[in-house]
Amino acid sequence: MDWAEKYRPLHLDEIVGNTSVLHQMVAWAQDWKPEKKPLILFGKPGTGKTTSAHALAHDMEWEVIELNASDQRTKSVIEKVAGSGSTTASFSGRRRLIIIDEADNLHGTADRGGARAILDLIRVARQPVLLIANDLYAVPGEIRNRCEPLQFRAIMARSIIPRLRFICSAEKIACSENALKKIAESAAGDLRAAIHMLQASAAGRDRLDEDIVFSAKDTRSTVFDVISALFGKTDPESLLRTAYEADEPPDTLIQWIEANLGELSRTEDLDAAYSALIRADTYIGNTYRLQYYTLWKYANALMLLGVARATAGKGIHSRIMPPERWKKISSYQKQKAVRESFLAKLASGLHMAERTLLEEYMDPICLIIDHDPLPIAREFSLDADELALAIHDRNRAASVIKTLAAEEKEREAKIEREKKRERTTRSQKKAETQPVSPEDQVQKAPGTGETQRSSPTKNQRTLFDGF
Repeated sequence: MDWAEKYRPLHLDEIVGNTSVLHQMVAWAQDWKPEKKPLILFGKPGTGKTTSAHALAHDMEWEVIELNASDQRTKSVIEKVAGSGSTTASFSGRRRLIIIDEADNLHGTADRGGARAILDLIRVARQPVLLIANDLYAVPGEIRNRCEPLQFRAIMARSIIPRLRFICSAEKIACSENALKKIAESAAGDLRAAIHMLQASAAGRDRLDEDIVFSAKDTRSTVFDVISALFGKTDPESLLRTAYEADEPPDTLIQWIEANLGELSRTEDLDAAYSALIRADTYIGNTYRLQYYTLWKYANALMLLGVARATAGKGIHSRIMPPERWKKISSYQKQKAVRESFLAKLASGLHMAERTLLEEYMDPICLIIDHDPLPIAREFSLDADELALAIHDRNRAASVIKTLAAEEKEREAKIEREKKRERTTRSQKKAETQPVSPEDQVQKAPGTGETQRSSPTKNQRTLFDGF
């Protein structure tokens, strides 16, 4: 059995590291109300995000509904699995914690419509919602802005060692302190990886020493490591090795470098950096034209060493930015998704083919919507983005959707009042039909100090009691 799963903590006080974040999670859960923002837990893998979410639910005695990347997170699946669970309590009356794992992995056709469904779920949820991601900025912006982020940081080696020692004791394996330290430091803050290393090293052994051979954690660099090294005081050999470990093609790497050249303030430095990128881009073009991929190593060397010389190890003092082109592509994809959703809602409501609607009726329908958007938005369940697409006025669209939200809130309050009134009425009727005890029938006669026995209220039960 996987030791990481076997020894997974069940309670928050058993979690290793990130104590302040765990306290914030407890405070959020204890004071939770429907209007509270969902939490989004983000950080490197193996820092305890998913484990903490389940431990929180366990400590609060909440039920859990979870969706992760192994599920097909289409809009219909999210609405079916998590949607109903987010608005109703369980049969036991306990709250449900809706956990959406790997929220930064909503890409491809398998998750089509998933981001919008998650956004809708957050808007209407009457149960606590918690999202989990490795990269906060890979989560769609419209979701990220409606959540409260909590960062899980890498776990210190000195905090990992006691956990490894506990597992060794439970598995009856003698392990030297140096061996535990070596595993903990090799894990680079990833507790799950450290446990996997320990299990791999202990296979078939009852003792582990410092000279053990274990499967080291994959320490492959990321593009963020490359950019940090590029602006830092990194020797050329280490810089090229970091770029090689990142495993990013030169045409992607050159876009990341160009997006962060704003850190250079001097014109001379910018000129030198862009000259290096231009020469590297020539080699990238020749690579694709000639299909001779050996030229890639020259492109990498030119862009990395040339820009590193221009930065002169001054460091990067702001957040590393993704390429501008990627932002535009993301914006275009969002606009396309809004158009498709808007067209599908209208076509379904009007019982018309989408192509016919788009080619023949879209202009007059948009004029009708612009004249009086409130009833149309109500009828077709349009959101702010879809309504803005029709009336070309974001502020007005937001105002209309705000009005609809207020109407929905008032309607829910009215339904709740009616339910409360019905419960009160049923309680009164139940009290009236209950038989009156003899003690309750003894009453004082009006105007005297004597008591008299009133006749009991006759109902079906008392009538038959006489026979």
